[in-house]
Amino acid sequence: MRHSLPLATQFYVTAPQSCPYLEGKTERKLFAGLQGEHANDLNNSLSKQGFRRSQNVLYRPSCAECRACLSARIRVADFSPSKTQKRILRRNKHLSRNASAPWATEDQFDLFQKYLFGRHADGGMADMDIFEFSAMIEETPVRSRVVEYTRLIEDTGAHDLSAVCLTDILDDGLSLVYSFFDTDLARNSLGKFMILDHIEIAREAGLPYVYLGYWVPGSPKMKYKSEFNAFEIYHQNQWQPLDDPQSFILEDTSQGTPPIAEQVANIVLPDILKTTNPK
Repeated sequence: MRHSLPLATQFYVTAPQSCPYLEGKTERKLFAGLQGEHANDLNNSLSKQGFRRSQNVLYRPSCAECRACLSARIRVADFSPSKTQKRILRRNKHLSRNASAPWATEDQFDLFQKYLFGRHADGGMADMDIFEFSAMIEETPVRSRVVEYTRLIEDTGAHDLSAVCLTDILDDGLSLVYSFFDTDLARNSLGKFMILDHIEIAREAGLPYVYLGYWVPGSPKMKYKSEFNAFEIYHQNQWQPLDDPQSFILEDTSQGTPPIAEQVANIVLPDILKTTNPK
C-alpha cells in the first residue's frame, strides 16, 4: 500500500544574528526549503511575496524588533534611464553579454574573491572557498542563468571577465540573485550596469519586472537600488509604487514584523502545494 506524501511547504525561522545593513540591529529570517518538481511554482509564488532565493532555500526578513528590509523591484514597461544611467550604458557598451546554464568556473571564482576583498572583506561570504562558491552558483532547483559580461583584449583576442550575475527566471520577471564585478573598474558602475542590462533583457523577453532583492531605507549600501525609477516595494503584504524613495520614511520600524504564525498564515502558496501527493 502506498501512502500519500505531504507537499505542503514547511516554514522555519533562523536564530537571530547581527544585521549586516543597520548597525546595532539583529536580523532573523523566515525560510522554506526549495526542492522537488514544483520548485519553480514555489519560487514564482513566494518571490511575488517578498521572498528571495539562496541556493535551495527561499527566505524573507522576519525580524522581531525591525521591519526596515523591503523587497524591491522595477516595472520594466515604465522604466526610463536617467542621464547618469545613460552614461553608464554608454561607458559599458564595449562589454559582451553571455548567458548560460549555472556552472561555476575558476575565472568566476577569481573575480568573486577580488570583489569580496575590495567591497566586502568583513562580510559573511569572505571565507567562501571554491566549493562553496560552486554550490552558490550551481545548486539551483529552479530556472537560473549565469550572465557573464566580458571585454575583448585587443592585443591577445582573449575575453576578460568583468562582471557576473546569477539570475533566476520567474514567470513575471528576472530576479538578480547575486552579482559581482571587477572592482578595478569602479568608474564603470558595473553593479548598476547589470541592473540596467537586465531591465533590457526583461523588456526583450516580455517580462514585466526585475527583482532587486532587499532595499533598506537609510542604508548607504542599499541606496543605489532606489536610484532606478519605476521602483516598487513590497510593504504591508502588497507591492506599492515608490515615486520618491529618497523621502520615504517607514513607520514603526522598531515594532518588528508580525508574529510568525500570522506571517505564515498570510502566505499564498501555489495550488499544487496546498494538497497532498495524489499518487
